[in-house]
Amino acid sequence: MKKLILLTAMLLTMTVGFAKDIKTLVVTTTPPMHCESCENKIKGNLRFEKGVKKIETSIPNQTVTIEYDAEKTNAEKLIEAFTKFGYEAQEISTKNETEKGCCQSETSGCCKQD
Repeated sequence: MKKLILLTAMLLTMTVGFAKDIKTLVVTTTPPMHCESCENKIKGNLRFEKGVKKIETSIPNQTVTIEYDAEKTNAEKLIEAFTKFGYEAQEISTKNETEKGCCQSETSGCCKQD
C-alpha cells in the first residue's frame, strides 16, 4: 500500500512538472478575411510557426484564435508571422470587439492563393 501511494505521488509530481504553458491569442487581420480561401491561407501558414497548437478562424467575427505553447513562442512573434504571408495582425481582447469588413476587390491581396 505504501508503494502504491508513493508511486501515485511521484506520478502526480512528474505530471505537474511536465505541464505546458498554453496561451491563447486572438487577432484580427488586415486585409480582412471574407472567404474560405483567406482562412486556408492563414491556417496553412501559421501551422508551421513554432509552438502553435491550434488555429481557429471566424469570418463573421473577423478573428483568428491561436493556442500556443508560451515556452516556444510568444504573441509578438505570432503577430509578426502574419507579415510573411501578406497580412497584418492586431491583437484584440475579445471576439466581440472586432470590426466586420470585406475585401473591396480581389486586388487587395487577401484572397489570393499562394
